[in-house]
Amino acid sequence: MRNEQKAVRGWRDLLRAIHHDQRGAVSIETVLIVAAIALPVLIFILKFGWPKIRDFFNRGINDLDGSAKGVTNGTT
Repeated sequence: MRNEQKAVRGWRDLLRAIHHDQRGAVSIETVLIVAAIALPVLIFILKFGWPKIRDFFNRGINDLDGSAKGVTNGTT
């Protein structure tokens, strides 16, 4: 029973020390602020900008494919 009490006391002391430790608070707050700004921007880009970006890259791939076929056929 004595070892269990020491273990419980050890866990309680560890949790108390972690709870009172303020060293990482500024970093966590900064990450949360950046995430709060970046998440809506990312959602907006994916919702409205992604079709335009996808079409741009698809046109580039199609042009590249057409040029490659022309080179292999000797027409370009």
